[in-house]
Amino acid sequence: MFVEIIDLLRARRSIRAYEDRPVEHELLQQLLVAAMAAPSACNSQPWEFVVVTQPEILDRLRSKLLFARYNAPAAIAVCGNPSIAHNSVSRKFYWVQDCSAATQNILVAAAGLGLGAVWIGVYPLPSVIKPVREILALPEEVTPLALVYVGYPAETKPPSDRYEERRVYWEQYEPRKRRARHKNAKYE
Repeated sequence: MFVEIIDLLRARRSIRAYEDRPVEHELLQQLLVAAMAAPSACNSQPWEFVVVTQPEILDRLRSKLLFARYNAPAAIAVCGNPSIAHNSVSRKFYWVQDCSAATQNILVAAAGLGLGAVWIGVYPLPSVIKPVREILALPEEVTPLALVYVGYPAETKPPSDRYEERRVYWEQYEPRKRRARHKNAKYE
């Protein structure tokens, strides 16, 4: 089972092209079950979700968000609502981490269900939060963290292999000698 989980995590890729067919309600429901199974600080669970399948609302989101113009037939807005959190400390300080864990669960579950998904960042940019809040009629105490576009993938990508030993330290962080840059390296 361990190998299967690692394989699923590696197979999960950001999908930005989707087939023109709706995602069944039952599959969207399973994604929400997965989201709410995420860990949260002090079991605070400060999340709420808005599922969007109406083409008119999806079109409005696409028109307002530069990085959300993909043809997904469904979107799940992952929102933080500290006022419903189960723990006062967590509600103030950890809603972003909690909702991020819920978002990751949606992405992994989508891959496991044969769906494609992509994380569209919303928070902390006011210029992105505002239109999402308006389009989805979110009250002021509810903050959209992310949109997750979901659909049947119209593209396939190979599993990722992002493990880099040079980013791992055992027991303590230690300065390392400067290494030669790899061609086209993103980080160094």
